[in-house]
Amino acid sequence: MRVATTPSGPVSGRRVAVTGLGALTCAGIGVDALWAALIKDTAPPSKRIAPFDATHIGGPKELRRLDPFTLYALMAADEAWRQSGLTSPIVEGGSLVTTGIGGLQTVLEQVRVLNEKGPDRVSPFMVPMMMPNAATAAVSMRFGLGGPCETVTTACAAGTHAIGNAARLVASGRCPVVVAGGAEAVIVEIAEAGFRNMTALSNEEFSRPFDAQRNGFVMGEGAGILILEEWDHAHERGATIYGEVIGAASTADAHHITAPDPAGNGAVRCMQFALADAGIAPEDVSHINAHGTSTPLNDLAEAVAVRRVFGEHSPPVTSIKGHLGHSLAAAGALEGVASIMTLMNQLMPPTAGTKEIDPDVGLDVVTGAPRAGNLDVVLSNSFGFGGHNGSVVFRRYQA
Repeated sequence: MRVATTPSGPVSGRRVAVTGLGALTCAGIGVDALWAALIKDTAPPSKRIAPFDATHIGGPKELRRLDPFTLYALMAADEAWRQSGLTSPIVEGGSLVTTGIGGLQTVLEQVRVLNEKGPDRVSPFMVPMMMPNAATAAVSMRFGLGGPCETVTTACAAGTHAIGNAARLVASGRCPVVVAGGAEAVIVEIAEAGFRNMTALSNEEFSRPFDAQRNGFVMGEGAGILILEEWDHAHERGATIYGEVIGAASTADAHHITAPDPAGNGAVRCMQFALADAGIAPEDVSHINAHGTSTPLNDLAEAVAVRRVFGEHSPPVTSIKGHLGHSLAAAGALEGVASIMTLMNQLMPPTAGTKEIDPDVGLDVVTGAPRAGNLDVVLSNSFGFGGHNGSVVFRRYQA
């Protein structure tokens, strides 16, 4: 996907508008609750999603047949769809809603049933509830989207990859509309034990990205959804445009199953490719929504990569994982939502929990309070286990 540096039109391919946003997080239901949390310097006390009313999604029987990650995706997608003003069905509309792990809660519950009651009592809905593509399938059916319906399961980069891949479907003319994002619901004992035993989790249950005292990430859960729409299609129906996707890229570290390349080579190439895809230079970026997990290795590798791409005067950086924790595949999707809201509000959220920037990081990390600016372009980064790198470039809407 190549897009011009001015709103006059794309170099090659169609422009990609963002016409809907949806979110479900520990901060509450909806994008307004998300933004209200992000502009504070304090984080929600729990990274779990509180009980909520989902009766508008379906009846009791239907809801029981959804793993929480699918329900989270539907909640966020429903908000984004209503905000977009689109009507169903859209035969060539696409759905790219991803996850890192899928229906883990369903797997655990059915293993318990198997052990306690025997194989005959295992639910016939176990497989469609646990499969990673359950959320994107549910979204496609809810809104009548008959185009590509896919799941990119690339760990913590998956949400960002979903947005980038969806933007290409729109820019290429394959789909007039794509529902894109990610969802995750894995705050369960076995997941926490696995991450803790590999020393990835904070031993204080406190996330502080880029801080000198950071010691691991805190698990989060939730869902983020963006409605991506072909620019003329959106204009012709009088849609509100909240921003646009102007570039995206994906690379691999080819280095280690969990540790990032300390030199940041894969991340450097990913950001460079995304900027080239957008047809802009590093100095055109106003703000970076960082991956920033609060782990010693990841934050430092990302900082090294950012400095290599942007030089000594890199744009201000925020990690919203200080607020929301790390929701794996949902993280990049929620950060995409946050990036658009940053452009809409012309405010960079502070990085909650971060008090003393690690001198080895060497970046202008926004802390303490939201920072106003003349913000035109936000670069959002995600880097996942397995060496997956993803970057998406968002631009402010200008009529």
